[in-house]
Amino acid sequence: MGTSDKIRVLIVDDIAETRENLRKLLQFEQDIEIVGAARNGKEAIEITRQTKPDVVIMDINMPDMDGITATEAIRKSNPSTQTIILSVQSDPNYMRRAMLAGARDYLSKPPTVDELIAAVKRAGMMAAEEKAKLLVTTGSNGGGTGIIKGGLNGKIIVVYSPKGGVGSTTVATNLGVILHSNETPVVLVDGNLQFGDLAIFVNEQGKNSIVDLAPRVDELDREVIESVLINHAASGVKILAAPTRPEYAENVSGDQFSKVLQYLKRMFSYVIVDCSSYLTDITLAALDISDVIILLTTQEIPAIKDARLLLDLLTVLNIERERVVFVLNKYDKRIGITPEKISENFKFEIAVSLPFDERVVIPAINRGVPFMLGEKTHPIAKSYWQLAEIVRQRITKIEEIEPASSNKIGHIFGKFSR
Repeated sequence: MGTSDKIRVLIVDDIAETRENLRKLLQFEQDIEIVGAARNGKEAIEITRQTKPDVVIMDINMPDMDGITATEAIRKSNPSTQTIILSVQSDPNYMRRAMLAGARDYLSKPPTVDELIAAVKRAGMMAAEEKAKLLVTTGSNGGGTGIIKGGLNGKIIVVYSPKGGVGSTTVATNLGVILHSNETPVVLVDGNLQFGDLAIFVNEQGKNSIVDLAPRVDELDREVIESVLINHAASGVKILAAPTRPEYAENVSGDQFSKVLQYLKRMFSYVIVDCSSYLTDITLAALDISDVIILLTTQEIPAIKDARLLLDLLTVLNIERERVVFVLNKYDKRIGITPEKISENFKFEIAVSLPFDERVVIPAINRGVPFMLGEKTHPIAKSYWQLAEIVRQRITKIEEIEPASSNKIGHIFGKFSR
């Protein structure tokens, strides 16, 4: 076997005896070559830059820089290099942190010969696949952008109202159920990072959230994304949940949120974002890169006033009104403020009115079961089917008028810079 066909391995451990033992375990494998050894995380990063190994066997606990931090740095500078974490810790939290940092395997110390060799060979195969992917997608030797080969060109749909309590989460979840299919997968993203309830609306609870992706936005991959998403089995829709604690929201910036959404576009046909009513950096980031904005209002005067202010603001932010689908939610025919009157007053047509039906909506929320899974012939369901079709048509129309525009990111942040 030629040298170029061998799996190139770097061993990292602060104990010299351990490094030597690992080398001995691998030295008789003809398809494995030890290209170096490092005593700590900093040395590992430097030697990786120099030797570009396929696999790094990394101790998790080291004095100057732990293995997880070193793994993150290595993945950033050498995306194809795969890391195997070794640890005396069997705590699942350690394992999860290692995987989120980019590790491809996690073995307990000391590993057996068979499990170490098997892990190295698995990681070596993955390294070869990553190198091939980078060459195809970037035409370079590793300066990749994270683009998924053959990935989707999905659309970002933001469900938003500047007035709280108008039902944006209900609209987002049920719209997601309608739009999802095997051919058009959907992910729901909770953009209310402090008090988001998207997961609860589908009776799901996960340990991971957007907070777990934020530190890795420049080196995301499909495996890491999938490990964080919640799978709603009843509908097939995936959910990216809000943090479990309100204070964790400050760990995600608008720029990080934007990059996560853009990566999700490559995995899903529709990325539906349920935004907070406040114009946080997160909400602004979502509005800025959205393909369609579903602007919700109700027949209450404060909600109508806020919707007008938002439409005026979108003009200031250079967000075209063609991207806005104006929706009247909780429509009650007994109230004199009709969709026609609102449309005339705004000089902007309400695309669809979603009827008020607390007998359907409230029980569905309390059970955590989107009503579109079981109420498909009900009048409220028919209006949601209409909304879904309007969204599809609007996306098609925008694509015809404006082919995928150049990077839009930044103009909102420029106007709202602190």
